[in-house]
Amino acid sequence: MMAEGNRRVMGLDYGSRTVGVAISDGLGITAQAIETITRTSETKLRRTCARIEALIEEYNVGKIVLGFPKNMNNTIGERAQKSLEFQEMLKRRTGLEVILWDERLTTVEANRTLIEGGVRREERKEYVDMLAAVYILQGYLDCAARERKQQ
Repeated sequence: MMAEGNRRVMGLDYGSRTVGVAISDGLGITAQAIETITRTSETKLRRTCARIEALIEEYNVGKIVLGFPKNMNNTIGERAQKSLEFQEMLKRRTGLEVILWDERLTTVEANRTLIEGGVRREERKEYVDMLAAVYILQGYLDCAARERKQQ
C-alpha cells in the first residue's frame, strides 16, 4: 500500500474550520503530526488547498488518507458528505489517490490523550485536529502493514 519510491502518505482530519495534518515516515510505519490549517469560514478552501498542496510537495506525498466521519450507526451525515466533496476536490487538485478512512472516535481519543498529557483545555483546541489526523493515518498504516504481512 505504500507508494513507489518511498513517497509518504498524508493523513487529514477535515473539520468545518480546521484541517489537521499528519505525514507518515518514509517507510510508511509511523504517523507524525505536522500542523493544523485554520480558515475563517467553512467555504473558504482555496488557501487550505494551497497549503495542502505545498505540504504534498515538501514531504513527497504519494497518497492521502482523509478522515471519514460516519455516524455511529454507520450512516453518512452532513459532515461525512462534506468530506466526500473535499475528497473529490483533493483528487482534482492533486491528482493523488484520496482514501476515505473511518474516523469515528478519533477526536474523542485525541482529546483523551491530551487530557491525560496534562494539556490545558484552552490549548487542546490547537492540537486536537492534528492529533486526530495522526490517529487516522496511523490506523491506515497499521492496516496496510497487516495486509502486507498476510500476502
